[in-house]
Amino acid sequence: MKAAACLGATILAACATTNLPPATGSGFRFEDDERGLWRQAEQAEERFEAGGIVLESAELEAYLADVAHRLEPEATWAAIPFRIRVIKNPYLNAFTMPNGRIYVHTGMLSRMDNEAQLATLLAHEMTHATHRHAIRELRDRKNNIAFAVGLNSILPGIGSLAGLSAVRGYSREMETEADDQGLRLVADAGYDLEEAPGLFAHLKEQLQEENKAEPFFFGTHPALDARIENYRSLIQLQYKSRPRGASNAEAFLRRTREVVYENAVLDLRAGRFVAAERGARKYAGLDPTAARGPFLLGELSRQRGAEGAAEAALAEYRRAVALDAAYPEPYRSIGLVLYKRGDKAAAREAFEKYLSLAPQATDRAYIEQYIGSSR
Repeated sequence: MKAAACLGATILAACATTNLPPATGSGFRFEDDERGLWRQAEQAEERFEAGGIVLESAELEAYLADVAHRLEPEATWAAIPFRIRVIKNPYLNAFTMPNGRIYVHTGMLSRMDNEAQLATLLAHEMTHATHRHAIRELRDRKNNIAFAVGLNSILPGIGSLAGLSAVRGYSREMETEADDQGLRLVADAGYDLEEAPGLFAHLKEQLQEENKAEPFFFGTHPALDARIENYRSLIQLQYKSRPRGASNAEAFLRRTREVVYENAVLDLRAGRFVAAERGARKYAGLDPTAARGPFLLGELSRQRGAEGAAEAALAEYRRAVALDAAYPEPYRSIGLVLYKRGDKAAAREAFEKYLSLAPQATDRAYIEQYIGSSR
C-alpha cells in the first residue's frame, strides 16, 4: 500500500506543470512535490558527506560563498540557502542539488585560472537551483517508473531522486538556460566575460589528454565545442559593448593554492601523470618557497620511472631539502632512490634523518627494515 502511494505521488508529480517561475522573487513558495525533493536532497547530502570525501576548509568555503553571494541577490538566498562544498576528486566536475548545495571537485578548482571562471561555474550551477531544473525534469519524466526504481543503482554515492540530474546533467534546454542566465549573473557581478569560455576549454583539454568522451559536468547536451561557441556568441551578441570586467586571478590563485597541491597528490596517486605534473608545477609556481612543490615533482619523476628518472627525482628532492631542511618527506624518498641504486650507506643516512624529523611516522617499521638491511 505504501509503495503504491509513493508511486501514485510520483506519477502525479510527473503530470504537474513544468512551466515554473524561478525561485528569485519575494513571497516565493515551493510546491509540495518540490519540498519532498528537497528532503531527499538533504538525506542524500548526509550520506554523501559521511563518506569522507569532502575537503574541509572553512576559509576556502567562505571564499566560495563570497563569490556566490556576488552573483545572486539576498532574496534568492532567502529562498535557496546556497552552500558550496569541495569534493576530493581529481576529475573536472561539479553539480548542484535541488536544495542549493553545490559540489565542486578539486580537479575543477585546481584547473581554473581566475575568479571570473569560478563565477561562471557557480552562476551556471546556481541557475539550475533557482530555475528549479530538478523538479521540472522530474515532472517531465512522467510515468517513468524505471527512472525512480533505478536511482540507487545509478547513484550509489548519492542514491536519490534529488541527485540524478544534478550529477549526469540536465536536458539541452535547461543546460542552455543555465548558460544564458548564468552569464547574465556573471556580467551583472562585474566579472570579465571573456574568461567564461576558458572554463570549458580546460574541460576539453582534459578530455583530449585522457582520450575520453564528454564529461558529466554541465551535462552532455550540448557538447563542449557547442558550449564554448554558445558562450562566445552570447558575449559578442549581448555584451560586446561592456567594458572588460574583473578576473581577480591573484585572489583566486591565493585562495585555491592548497587545493592545487591536494589535487596534484590525488592525480599522482591515480597514476594520472600528465595532470599531476601540471598541478605540481602550478603549485610550485604559486609558492616557490614551499618544499612541497619540488618534492611532489620528485615523486612524479620517481614513480614515472622513465630514463633518467632517478637523477631527476634526486635533484627535486635535494631542492626541497634546500628550501626546508626540516621537511622530512624528501629524506625518505632520497633514501629509497639511493638504496635502489646500491648506495646503501648514503641511503641509511637519509632514512635516519627522515625518522629523526618524523619520529611518529606511520611507516617507521618499514623504514627501519631498510636501515637494518643497509648496515
